[in-house]
Amino acid sequence: MPDILNAGAAVPANGPVGGPNGPAGGDNEIIKDTDTANFEADVLNQSNSVPVIVDFWAEWCEPCKQLGPALEKVVREYGGRVRLAKINVDENQQLAAQMRVQSIPMVVAFQGGKPVDGFAGAVPESQLRQFVEKLTGSAGSPLDQALAEAAALLESGDASSAHAIYQQILQQDLGNAAAHAGLARSLIAAGKDDEALDYLAELPDEMRSGSDLASVITGLELAQETGGNDGDAAEFIAALEGNPDDHQARYDLALAHYAGGQTEAAVEALVEIVRRNREWNDGAARTQLLKIFEALGHTDPVTVEGRRKLSAVLFS
Repeated sequence: MPDILNAGAAVPANGPVGGPNGPAGGDNEIIKDTDTANFEADVLNQSNSVPVIVDFWAEWCEPCKQLGPALEKVVREYGGRVRLAKINVDENQQLAAQMRVQSIPMVVAFQGGKPVDGFAGAVPESQLRQFVEKLTGSAGSPLDQALAEAAALLESGDASSAHAIYQQILQQDLGNAAAHAGLARSLIAAGKDDEALDYLAELPDEMRSGSDLASVITGLELAQETGGNDGDAAEFIAALEGNPDDHQARYDLALAHYAGGQTEAAVEALVEIVRRNREWNDGAARTQLLKIFEALGHTDPVTVEGRRKLSAVLFS
């Protein structure tokens, strides 16, 4: 038996508590409710061909209600490469005792008919993914791999193929924010900005506020703001040659650069405005910079370097 931390809710020693039904059992083959009588077939024998994760839970256990759905979600993403068996400890007390279940939720993974890993207590989804990755020895779930493939296609300019993959992902996981964001990006890449805006508007507010979708939404807003400025760069450059402190001309130049895909030049122009007069137009240059950073994403090299330069100006 693996070393399992004593965390979570203590299991009463005096019989069942609560109702007979636990969290939703899920798919019949990948996720199933099992019991003492079927433990050998559903867990021990099954684990000879695919890893089986056993989730010990009970109706009265609040941490179980947090862990169960997250664990089911991650297992489903692996498309059968790992399976989940759910055991209600109230209804299977002898088995729970044999498995030394002292607190729940408790999770034990089986391979080759033997327990190989486990943990107790509710843990973050990221930790669940690491747990399953270790069991499967794979480089990400099939869903993660599909997301990576779609992103690569989008980067290469094949928006149509990327769009199709994102749609397939959403058929399996409608709540996947990264897939929704990717689908919107594929529409934008195909020149369908209005369709992308309509699509995003239909999503729940809590999903729209997440980092993946917020980046796409901000990018669309910036595209609308800068759409009419891409042909005016020469005019703004001439104005700045006559007056380097013409902040409006430099601001318009930044918008023109952004509209023309020159994001680094746009950031440089806006940082220069902040350096010369950070309070100009109620801090409009800094506000626009933050929008560009969000649209590009926090890990984009232009964002990283732009934030460094902005910080140097603000705190010098």
